[in-house]
Amino acid sequence: MVQFSTLKQNDLVSTIYRSLQWCFAEGEETYGSFENSMCPCKILRVLEKADGKDGPQYEVGWLDKSKNVASISIVNAESLTRKKLPFTREMLKSFMRESTSKTSPWVVHDILAQKHGISREPPKEILEKIGKNTKMENGHGNSGAKKRPNIENGETEDLANKRKRKTEEKEPLVEQIQYPIDDLLVKLGDDDPVYTQRPVPATDFLVPMDCVGDLLMAWDFFSSFSHVLRLSQFSLDDFENAVVYKESDSDLIVEAHSSILRMLIKDESDYYTSIQEKKRDLKITSKNWTGYLCEFLQMETVSGFSGQLTKIRDGHHFMLDVKVKLNILSELVYWALMTEAIRGQLDEYIEQCQAIMLTKREEELEDLRKRKEQQQQQKEASLTKGSDTNSLEALDSRQNGDIKEVLQPGKSSWQEIVPLENGGNKQATLLSRRIMMKQKLNAQMHEAREKKRIQMEERKRLRDKGKQAREKKLKEKRQEHFNREIEKRIIRTSVLGKDRDYNRYWFFCRDGRLFVESANHNQWGFYSSKEELDGLLLSLNPKGDRERALKGQVEKHYNKICAGIQKRSKEIAQRNDMDTAVLRRSIRVHGPRKCGATLPFLNYGNKLKTDL
Repeated sequence: MVQFSTLKQNDLVSTIYRSLQWCFAEGEETYGSFENSMCPCKILRVLEKADGKDGPQYEVGWLDKSKNVASISIVNAESLTRKKLPFTREMLKSFMRESTSKTSPWVVHDILAQKHGISREPPKEILEKIGKNTKMENGHGNSGAKKRPNIENGETEDLANKRKRKTEEKEPLVEQIQYPIDDLLVKLGDDDPVYTQRPVPATDFLVPMDCVGDLLMAWDFFSSFSHVLRLSQFSLDDFENAVVYKESDSDLIVEAHSSILRMLIKDESDYYTSIQEKKRDLKITSKNWTGYLCEFLQMETVSGFSGQLTKIRDGHHFMLDVKVKLNILSELVYWALMTEAIRGQLDEYIEQCQAIMLTKREEELEDLRKRKEQQQQQKEASLTKGSDTNSLEALDSRQNGDIKEVLQPGKSSWQEIVPLENGGNKQATLLSRRIMMKQKLNAQMHEAREKKRIQMEERKRLRDKGKQAREKKLKEKRQEHFNREIEKRIIRTSVLGKDRDYNRYWFFCRDGRLFVESANHNQWGFYSSKEELDGLLLSLNPKGDRERALKGQVEKHYNKICAGIQKRSKEIAQRNDMDTAVLRRSIRVHGPRKCGATLPFLNYGNKLKTDL
């Protein structure tokens, strides 16, 4: 009733309220009409609609004073009534707000819709409305080119305008869509940019497709808690190759299992108690690790591996199916996450992240305070500069005025002195020359001072510009440092976002690929090149809620993802060059090709390993 409804909240609540008013549930105690009187009863069963009946029928049990069922009968909904409904309109409004993500039209949350079997496909009427709104928004609806009134047939312009207004009143305008909306409701408009075809993710995994999620989870755990586990880090490619390797158990697999088993023993958990009861040695080595693994799989709280114990005990763990291997690792990871060591590391990382964020905030506040002080100083300097300029101009005017007074009292300017005929006034001529020389000298001095002031201001501006550039660069380095330190302590990899079809996108900093998980969690793929990443960005439509958020996250981490892709490509190229060089050398010396050249994970060594 709520899904894709276009009613306003109050109208929709009233509709739901009325429809639920005469709906009763099994076990509900209410009142019903029995022998021309209202008696208490209890709904025992809801029956299907009978032929010729509008509403459902109910099998009710009539209650006596002790609340026991005295008799049973079948009644219609009209015969039942409530003194008070178990819900109110405000409760319905609150429930609707919590259960929906959009209100125009109403869209139920994806998790609730999938859980209760509610269709997520919008009805045809909604899609048609979206198409009409898109045309209106792009100028292809009723707001097109204006038509000239038909005046030739005797119709005046006023009558044509009246006719046009009446037509517009009869055809109400459709409300424009406020983007972003649910991705499934988005329709491309004529003015929308051309979105490219989304690149197809690669699917060349070595493990079965339904095991990729467990593989990523286990590898991410080992990479995040490598220091606590005393386990040297390894790449996802090496881990995948080691899991599918069928000739023997590589050191990588042995150390991965042994590190978790050692942690369980140190934690003194149920596994430690089981080991103590059988009086086994607490030192786990590469020769006896399978026995300790069997002890773990035989615990009462661990089930589903009894058929594999014989093969593991005989030292043939490497012959197990890949899915079984990853299930065992997943069970070990689950138990490791409950140990005090892992929980303590999590608490420590949280405290460190909080301290880093506090330091970052304090530096931002200090930087803001300094900027305000600089702005205040610049404002005061500009006022001081203006007063100094006025003082200099006043001083020059006073000097010129003194000279004019000496020249001839009562005259406003030396130019008013007219030289006499027959030689003129020699004294006035000398004074005028002196004044001209003085004014010229003052002008030169003023020009020199102005030039010097401009040069000093230019040097100061350059110094300030260089200082600001250095401070900005230092600030960026500090921000990068804070971000790196926080990323080191964030051990929970979060999904970047979802696309239109609810596919999830994951990025692991230590691998360099962008992984894609299908909505049903059964299919996986990945992008491993910058061109594929750019193609993904160009295919996302920001008019949809999910793709808008996903595009923002990919753009935010774009440089980091590209750096990871580039790093992984270089490592693969170097590894291929090394394999080629080893192959050429083996051919030249007529020797067998080394296995470690083609399978680098066999060369793994745990440098952080310590005895229990």
